[in-house]
Amino acid sequence: MSVTSRYREAWESFWREAPDGQGAVFWDAEPALTAGLHLALFEPYVTDPVLPLVDLGCGNGTQTRFLADRFSHVLGVDLSEAALDHARQADPAGQAGYRVLDAVEKGEAESLHAELGDANVYVRGVLHQCEPDDRQPLVNGLAALLGERGRGFLVELSEAAKPILIGLAQSPTGPPPKLAPVFRHGIAPGEVSDSALSEYVRAAGLTVLANGELPLTTTEYDADGARIELPSKWLVVGRTA
Repeated sequence: MSVTSRYREAWESFWREAPDGQGAVFWDAEPALTAGLHLALFEPYVTDPVLPLVDLGCGNGTQTRFLADRFSHVLGVDLSEAALDHARQADPAGQAGYRVLDAVEKGEAESLHAELGDANVYVRGVLHQCEPDDRQPLVNGLAALLGERGRGFLVELSEAAKPILIGLAQSPTGPPPKLAPVFRHGIAPGEVSDSALSEYVRAAGLTVLANGELPLTTTEYDADGARIELPSKWLVVGRTA
């Protein structure tokens, strides 16, 4: 099972249109407000830090480059080749590697695991952007990448984010400039129930080792000049405790 051609092309067209540079898209907040906070929660559970780290759904690679400063072998993977073009351009020193991966396709995740061995995996805000039928296969792909020793960190918008996004989309002045392209290209966020996140993980044969809540910071601001933050849930997962 792989993603639909419509879904793939939606992401390609989004990233082809997206400007270069950190912070150019809605969710591309600086690492100090995103991956940096997540690592503080994740690292205590990483039992084998020398394993490769895969940034699943890396987009333009902002968080990938940050992770590459802290792990010796980091690979950013994404469905969109256009996204990876942005990532490579922003990483002339080659701090990380980048490649296309359809993680919904079981064979692709298994092939990458065969190449890398067990890996630690970082996943930020990918599930709610997936088609509903692709969510369990995506988590199954995550499990394949982790193998027996890897640990995964997943952070996803919670149910409480839905009314905030609806309010932004239905604003009398229209959605914020960086959110508008998400809707225009047909990749509007979908709701993942709070209970479903852990259910996907368990169905993939993984254990929830830790969980909590932490707002996802965006690059947009509200009318009062405050940074827009979206409620989210995070999980640390692995094959065993």
